Amino acid sequence: MAIKQLSRTLSVAPQLMPADVAGLGAMGFRAILCNRPDGEAPDQPSAAEIGAAARAAGLGFAYVPAVAGALTDADVAAMRAALDSLPGPVLAYCRSGARAEKLAEMAGILLAKHAAHYDVLVVCPGIVLDWDAIPGLSDALGHDGLTSNYRYDLAPYTNRLVKHFKGGRALFTQPPMPIKCAGAPQKAMYLSCHRWEKSGVLAQSDVQFHTAGAVLFGVPAYVPALMDYVDRYGIKLNFGSKLVEIDGAAKTAIFEQADGQGVKRVAARFDMIHVVPPQIAPDFVRTSPLASASGFVEVDEATLRHPRYPDIFALGDACSTSNAKTMAAARKQAPVVAVNALAALDGQAPVATYDGYGSCPLTVEAGKIVLAEFGYGGKLMPSFPNWLIDGTRPSRLSWLLKDTILPPVYWHGMLKGREWMVKPQMIGARP
Repeated sequence: MAIKQLSRTLSVAPQLMPADVAGLGAMGFRAILCNRPDGEAPDQPSAAEIGAAARAAGLGFAYVPAVAGALTDADVAAMRAALDSLPGPVLAYCRSGARAEKLAEMAGILLAKHAAHYDVLVVCPGIVLDWDAIPGLSDALGHDGLTSNYRYDLAPYTNRLVKHFKGGRALFTQPPMPIKCAGAPQKAMYLSCHRWEKSGVLAQSDVQFHTAGAVLFGVPAYVPALMDYVDRYGIKLNFGSKLVEIDGAAKTAIFEQADGQGVKRVAARFDMIHVVPPQIAPDFVRTSPLASASGFVEVDEATLRHPRYPDIFALGDACSTSNAKTMAAARKQAPVVAVNALAALDGQAPVATYDGYGSCPLTVEAGKIVLAEFGYGGKLMPSFPNWLIDGTRPSRLSWLLKDTILPPVYWHGMLKGREWMVKPQMIGARP
């Protein structure tokens, strides 16, 4: 019997005989799927006969007959439904195996020619900037006063806009979470205001922050320091204000804003606008069995292991953890995943836990940073004693840390596996 493996969970074979079935369990299969209609050949055993043999051997069975050369959408849907319901690994068969393989391919099953087999899989593809989610945005970027530092090539344009700004209305936006670096929308605003303050044009400027969120920052301990700068720069805060459309030629932004009567659309003209795009998981994650309801890779928040696939782990921006999506988070997640993956390879349960740590250095003026460090539930998790760096207050030392110390730590430590401050917390050990 010639068996062809398509993926870890699916193989195909030519016509099975009842006598073949008993040995399939010993080969590791847990179910059989028949794609051959009864009566195609006089010597062909019926699906009922193979099903009875499968049940006698303790295997699952499904019958999804399909006519060779005339596969339909209904056949594909039935194939997908059967594979979702059967325990794996599954052996699908037809006359030669080709029909079963084609149905699997049409059903979106990962084939061996497109995949590598693994014992443990770590998923960390990052997050997608969804520029097209806001009509008019993609076409308007880079001119008409519209920019975004979330595109590295537009950073020089942002600099020119801020440098040559002579007053008027400047809008800064923040989409619904999650986004990478949740403080970045505010950093662009504070630094722009600081330059306008020094150049004397801030008093002639109408600066507005439009955020889809309900608060300025998700961890309350850092809000008072940020509000000091909001007041200092005269920034108007617009909570629950979501950018939904851009008319670049008319220099107009359309926002959806909730009020007591429902959601209304509000148009705001601008002389300059800095936009942060909505952000989503990659398509191949969102449409895969790994995805949670949010579209990101579903994981246990502590062990970073998938709850339904114990040999799969995820970290970084693409996983479903509720922490802030920052480099600092990935830095702390990586060793947790590493030791838990090693444990999985040894057939053991996870041994390390992630506490949700993330860091968001909020640059409030040139030379000063509010160093936000926190974990799950907004718990403050400072890396330094309070007498050295009080993260809830703007600090020159925090600026030096980000500007001078962290870049070599990132390039020469983190990316080369030579970190010294990320030892994972072992399960059962004292913090």
